[in-house]
Amino acid sequence: QVQFVESGGGLVQAGGSLRLSCVASGITVRSNTMGWYRQSPGKQRELVARRFANSGNTNYADSVKGRFTISRDNAKNTVYLQMNSLKPEDTAVYYCNRWPSTSSWGQGTQVTVSS
Repeated sequence: QVQFVESGGGLVQAGGSLRLSCVASGITVRSNTMGWYRQSPGKQRELVARRFANSGNTNYADSVKGRFTISRDNAKNTVYLQMNSLKPEDTAVYYCNRWPSTSSWGQGTQVTVSS
């Protein structure tokens, strides 16, 4: 059974930083392309960052490029999202999942950026 447990969110002022963590079970992050997604109220869930399994290449949504970094720790089967220079428009619930996503979404972690 695939499960993701996200943590690390919180309330931060604009310009601040947060590091999100996602512990995966039932799936090996090293062997899968993994992504971070976010959903704001009234909006669809969007992919903001992904790391490809084989090449290790990463890509990012234009809105976060240069500010967010996705990484992984194979030994811990954990995916991270380092978020710097946060903006109020980054406020959302953040989720991790495989890309393309599985049907097993975690509870997410709330990130709130105040202006």
